[in-house]
Amino acid sequence: MKKVLLVVGLGFGGLAGFMALLVVGVYSAGVGLVGGDGRGGGQLASNTVPEEYVALVQRWGAYCDTLSPALLAAQLNQESGFLVDQTSGANAQGIAQFIPSTWATHGIDANGDGEANVWDPEDAIPSAAVYDCALAGYVEDVPGDPVDNMLAAYNAGPYAVIQYGGVPPYTETQNYVRIIREAETSFAAVPAEQRLPPLEQAAGAVHFAQEKLGTPYLWGGDGTPEEGGRFDCSGLTKAAYDSVDIELPRVANDQWNAGPHPDRDELLPGDLVFFAYDLNDPRSIHHVGLYVGGGYMINAPYTGAVIRFDPIDSPDYFGATRPTA
Repeated sequence: MKKVLLVVGLGFGGLAGFMALLVVGVYSAGVGLVGGDGRGGGQLASNTVPEEYVALVQRWGAYCDTLSPALLAAQLNQESGFLVDQTSGANAQGIAQFIPSTWATHGIDANGDGEANVWDPEDAIPSAAVYDCALAGYVEDVPGDPVDNMLAAYNAGPYAVIQYGGVPPYTETQNYVRIIREAETSFAAVPAEQRLPPLEQAAGAVHFAQEKLGTPYLWGGDGTPEEGGRFDCSGLTKAAYDSVDIELPRVANDQWNAGPHPDRDELLPGDLVFFAYDLNDPRSIHHVGLYVGGGYMINAPYTGAVIRFDPIDSPDYFGATRPTA
């Protein structure tokens, strides 16, 4: 977990009072901001896709009108977490998780090296985009959202979508579509002329975290009575948002994809702030805290420490996420 400097220069009570004022002031100042449309004009948000795949996802995500770079990124993240050597229990392979029979029909040699290789992202990412767009064509006459139907066809096959007149009633497929559509916003850049709207529940999440100040850290802790009410970093942020009826994934890596990404100068109380070993790779995120304003966060730092205020500006600061309700 992330090791950070303990705040000095203010007594604990004085700092808590100072932060409470920041929360009210900064959050109130943000209420009038105007939000974006979530797709970011087709551009990927920075640091959401591993650097080596950005150009591929940006290019092939614009392959057809039903796709976007952010949607393709969210799909690849759901399929494999951008890991190239994955094999599922159903023998789905590679970064885009093609089963061999589907790859034999739809895999393409996109990089022109003479082989359509399911394990090569330069082939697999373009193949996923081309296959998505082909599926969109197969199910274009099916009622419902065409993007949802396309994703459902990728997961369950186009004939299931046609048979059921939309997303089929399979729990796996319904979750697949929901997760990707929700995550799409996280991968999309916000146009420069637009600002992210503040989250109404943010103040409640910050209040929850403030109530836990001084609680000892516990690796894997979710704050249960059996754990003595202790948390680790992502357990604290998840519980803070659970308290205001917003569900976050459990681990910091996944919480990064829980909403759009404000820049450092756009942070508001309640934003999640992340820290990583590699500032170009979201897979290397190792810590998360809850921003409270004035350059500080509440976080559960590491074993032997307590939940406390810490500055966010450090060499491993990666970025921020504004959770979506």
